[in-house]
Amino acid sequence: MDMRMPTLPARGFTLLESLVALAILGSILAFGAPRMAAWISATRAAAASQFYAEGFALARAQALSHNSASRLVLSENANGQLDWQVDICFPRPDTPCNDASGSWSTATAPAARDPEGAAGFKSVLRSADALPGAEVLVQAVDPEEADSVYFTPVGWVDTTMAPRIARIDMHPSASHAGEFRSASVVLTLAGIATKCQPSAADSDPHRCPP
Repeated sequence: MDMRMPTLPARGFTLLESLVALAILGSILAFGAPRMAAWISATRAAAASQFYAEGFALARAQALSHNSASRLVLSENANGQLDWQVDICFPRPDTPCNDASGSWSTATAPAARDPEGAAGFKSVLRSADALPGAEVLVQAVDPEEADSVYFTPVGWVDTTMAPRIARIDMHPSASHAGEFRSASVVLTLAGIATKCQPSAADSDPHRCPP
């Protein structure tokens, strides 16, 4: 005698159940997509301060490791954001490393007088294309007219070269206000880049140095 249970016919979704499921999915997407977009923008914006802090740190490190002058130069890209490039130069008493004289490294060739010759350090260029565009993230360099900063062979900021970058501020644009916090990178005269929050209270450890 066959004691097996009878097989029930497979049951699919009814039209009404499918419509309800689609409505729920649509609601989730309608509320979740903007939040996800805002989260992505905030994450990319948070990376901006690290991006510029790494540029300052690299420029200082190259000056120290090569016993040379170095500089970080900002340049605006097609997205309205600021790329950076780190160059080095080997000064002589009669040929200082500045904008008017000296021979700096480039992305394709080492600096003149590089002790390592053709195998010497070539400039490092980093694109800011991965950062949010200017319609999301607004950058401001302090002082406004500065686009570079120079380091001495001992890693300090070269104060004889002016105007020099002292700070980079990053704020959400008016259309993205409130989606993420403003952030800054402040460069001390000792050549140390500090990431901070410009709106933090004086008692907040994340406040920007004066």
